[in-house]
Amino acid sequence: MADNRINREQTTREKTTRKKAWQRPEVLPSPTPEPGYEFHWVRVATLGQIDATNVSSKLREGWEPVKAVDHPEITMVTVEQEKFADNVVIGGLMLCKAPKELVEERNDYFGEQSKAQINSVDNNLMRENDPRMPLFNDRQSKVTFGNGT
Repeated sequence: MADNRINREQTTREKTTRKKAWQRPEVLPSPTPEPGYEFHWVRVATLGQIDATNVSSKLREGWEPVKAVDHPEITMVTVEQEKFADNVVIGGLMLCKAPKELVEERNDYFGEQSKAQINSVDNNLMRENDPRMPLFNDRQSKVTFGNGT
């Protein structure tokens, strides 16, 4: 046996890891996740002008503003506006939350809306179909990988 080998307990993985590359920090910080809730940034102002219509529509949809005291990890970078002083507001966007069930129902609703629009376009396209030159409406895609040769 070789006597000059380094003991396995003395070697650490940290010494052999690659140096982390610099990456741009995220513009909007992510809040600490809460079970049963989804977070969303809602526009409250554009170019310094308050957007009351957007805020009121989001509140009617079920989004509720997040209080700054509930997420102290974000409040140290918050630029407060006087109207939303108690909430988390950064760069004209206010952090809001809603129950996951409500968010899933909303996504299902808009999914059905987009399917109906696609069907309408398809029906309009197929109305122009002629047996002498048929139109194909193939909305399938597949991913293939190279065979490595």
